[in-house]
Amino acid sequence: MDKNRIEGTARQMKGIVREAVGKATGNRGTQMRGTAEKVAGKMQAKLGAAVDAARRIKK
Repeated sequence: MDKNRIEGTARQMKGIVREAVGKATGNRGTQMRGTAEKVAGKMQAKLGAAVDAARRIKK
């Protein structure tokens, strides 16, 4: 499993929590940062999945 996949998933979870805290407190800035971090985590996880797929094909 690629490192980006693991880090991306962790970043995505962190974003989900930050987004929820922003919603709960009514802080739109925190909510938006959480959403951005969640999306960035998804992209990083997808990159890791692509690298894993490329490694499987290479073998």
